[in-house]
Amino acid sequence: MAVSISVVLLLLILAVVFLRNGGLKASHALVCVLLGFFLASTSVAPTIYDGINATTRIVGGVKP
Repeated sequence: MAVSISVVLLLLILAVVFLRNGGLKASHALVCVLLGFFLASTSVAPTIYDGINATTRIVGGVKP
């Protein structure tokens, strides 16, 4: 749960930065949001979620 909230916040911050810098138009952001909602309801969603969890475990396990 905490990982998904962190990812959502990171993506939200990136989207705001892109919108403010003109690199992302509002229509592009809307398409990305809609894609996310539709993708979440497909059978691919668990695979994406598992991939993000595996990546965070690997990154979290790296010792500097």
